[in-house]
Amino acid sequence: MTGDQNDFIARIKATIPKWYPSESPIFDGLITGFANVAAFIYGLIAYAKLQTRITTATDGWLDLIAFDFFGRRMLRGTRSDSLFRSAILAELFRPRQTRQAIIDILTGLTGRAPIIFEPGRPQDTGAYAPGLSGDGKGYGLAYGLAGGYGSLLMPYQILVHAFRPALAGIPNVIGYGGPAGGYSTASTFEYGNLDMIEGAVTDADIYGAVDNVRAAGITAWVAITD
Repeated sequence: MTGDQNDFIARIKATIPKWYPSESPIFDGLITGFANVAAFIYGLIAYAKLQTRITTATDGWLDLIAFDFFGRRMLRGTRSDSLFRSAILAELFRPRQTRQAIIDILTGLTGRAPIIFEPGRPQDTGAYAPGLSGDGKGYGLAYGLAGGYGSLLMPYQILVHAFRPALAGIPNVIGYGGPAGGYSTASTFEYGNLDMIEGAVTDADIYGAVDNVRAAGITAWVAITD
């Protein structure tokens, strides 16, 4: 294999005079030492080359890359190299500064699409006399069914209703007052604590996600519910 010890032994032997014996324990032992060092250096160079690109970086170098771009905002956690690499690339090229960017990042984070309302956006609030909207598109209003109270007193502000992930919790433990467990179902009773929760996304994660992609100068009011 290119770059391993045997490869370097063969390369060294190819350069020595032909009158040297093809096999010699003393000579082979001598060049094996050189070949071992050369193979180590070759492997180190190959490893270092991998770390120069995000698509091939591994181990702690991925953590350093994430820190360089995102600071403490993106941590590996328990993710493998491949999953962490994909997350870094996705975050680097994530669309930002749009309404859809907020929807996308919260949906990806929690698995649940948020509800976004812009008080100054007719498409959200609806409008009386929708045929007079001026752009050829009517924005109808049905009390209690569609639209909402708009306001031009909230310029550059949006209201985001985000949802916590539905599946975060303590595996195999039922909720308080829930039915008794059975085969392949949750256990009956157990006192839990926050450290036992798996797959949890904190409220701080949700606030940070919105702040990360919102447009500069926009105030995003975020309400989080289950």
